[in-house]
Amino acid sequence: MTHAPSFLGRRDQIALAILAILLVVIFPLLLDAFRLNLVGKYLTYAFVAVGLVLCWGYGGILSLGQGVFFALGGYGMAMYLKLEASSVENTKIQSTPGIPDFMDWNQLTELPWFWQPFHSFPLTLILIVAVPAAFAFLIGSAMFKRRVSGVYFAIITQALAAIATILIIGQQGYTGGVNGITDLRTLHGWDIRTDSAKQILYFVNAVLLMGVVVTAMYVRHSKLGRILVAMREREDRVRFSGYSVSSFQIFVFCLAAVFAAIGGAMFTLQVGFMSPSLVGIVPSIEMVIFTAVGGRLSILGAIYGTLLVNFAKTGLSESFPELWLLGLGGLFIAVVVFFPNGLAGLWHDYVQPSLDKILFRRSSSDASIAKSAAAPSPAE
Repeated sequence: MTHAPSFLGRRDQIALAILAILLVVIFPLLLDAFRLNLVGKYLTYAFVAVGLVLCWGYGGILSLGQGVFFALGGYGMAMYLKLEASSVENTKIQSTPGIPDFMDWNQLTELPWFWQPFHSFPLTLILIVAVPAAFAFLIGSAMFKRRVSGVYFAIITQALAAIATILIIGQQGYTGGVNGITDLRTLHGWDIRTDSAKQILYFVNAVLLMGVVVTAMYVRHSKLGRILVAMREREDRVRFSGYSVSSFQIFVFCLAAVFAAIGGAMFTLQVGFMSPSLVGIVPSIEMVIFTAVGGRLSILGAIYGTLLVNFAKTGLSESFPELWLLGLGGLFIAVVVFFPNGLAGLWHDYVQPSLDKILFRRSSSDASIAKSAAAPSPAE
């Protein structure tokens, strides 16, 4: 018999089961191929939101540049897929066969050195995790060891998102410029553009997201999670207790960066391209909004918040193309003003108490029945 991990309480197990049923059973049964692929795209943003719950909700570190790490993972996967699509046979009409088309258009005659490792799929997977983690480590070390935090850290990460966008657009010959890396066709010869491939990638996406959620829950229930909360509330007291506050901050920031990068890589596979429009200030702030709507202290709430905001964004843009931004802004303002703890706050305040009463009554009645059955019968 398989047992749930010890750090998962009964509520966590039930909540995880509900999410798994929703993602793996209900959505695939109810949605057509196009809508299911949209949900798959939304789930890639949920990786970022889960990381923000740990980083911002529990650690008190608000990052407005998570789009940078999302893009690092996405561009890493896109580079591998683009090299596979740019074989000599597929690019024989170019001036320089064997390199991506946008490089040929910009008169490059050989593949840049930093593209070379992405010929290998295993190495690509390693770099998708390692590069964002290393970049986050450099930023975190530079900021947290100098005790830069709060609004100053948020502004710096926002500036990094803007710089990354400008850099990617400006280096068109190496990155594809404003169009990004497009025309991604196959993964090891497997056509990822078909509906069946999109459906398989959706399930891979959902499984990876569940793995990230379990990892985040483990961190939350561990000693590290308790230290993060203590740092958020009383950072000086934690420091005076002998803990290296900056080391914990760097770790959780790197972990959130890795989560975002995994989401970015899955976005490239799910959607079929990666562009600088997903790197800058606006998408990074949108990712924070997903977390705030779901509840910045709830790992699962961040996922539901991501789904809700993106469903609303898609529905409003289809029905009211001129007003959808106002509607989305109104939704965010309403949640922040009336439900400051997001969807998770609504659940804990109204739904969870009712469920606890039902479960408590049932467990109490079961216990009383078992006690009566175990009691010895009176002597005749």
